[in-house]
Amino acid sequence: MLKLGLTGGIGAGKSEVSRILSSYGAMLIDSDRIAREVVEPGTSGLAAVVAEFGPEVLTADGTLDRPRLGGIVFSDPERLRALNAIVHPLVRDRSAELEAAAGPGTVVVHDVPLLTENGLAPLYDVVVVVDASPETQLDRLVRLRGMAEDEARARMAAQATRAERLAVADVVIDNDGPLEALEPRVREVWTDLLARAAGS
Repeated sequence: MLKLGLTGGIGAGKSEVSRILSSYGAMLIDSDRIAREVVEPGTSGLAAVVAEFGPEVLTADGTLDRPRLGGIVFSDPERLRALNAIVHPLVRDRSAELEAAAGPGTVVVHDVPLLTENGLAPLYDVVVVVDASPETQLDRLVRLRGMAEDEARARMAAQATRAERLAVADVVIDNDGPLEALEPRVREVWTDLLARAAGS
């Protein structure tokens, strides 16, 4: 089994790379998806978030009001740390459970947005960083996701810098160009990963 940590700044195209790798046969463990699961209604994770941030972070039907919570934490590093201290251990435990089910020779892709920020690079055999310029990231967030520019800039500022991400990378996938240029590069990386998995 090859444990791969996949990361990239918001708007860099990491989700597209994880989708392509999955289509090739990688086992995908998506930290964002798991982070949503561990705070669903009835979970201890949601109870802990409400205890920390108050009932105003819930919607009328008792689910987590993500936009409201995001508005609180992305402008306040201390509140973001408090949220991460609740959610990250739960995500880590669930990810380990899923990984334990992988067979030999499997390329297990951990899609981890905050890999760099949380010093997680040593946990993986290979760290792949999907890279795009800050200008490209901002354009995608505003034009494709419909974010307000100030919100997009705040989200980008809450993450590691481009240089910090590149410093932990074993492999860099440049995604500054058009989408059609991405898949050939991902296929090259996949071929390399299969070779590494066979030798691991």
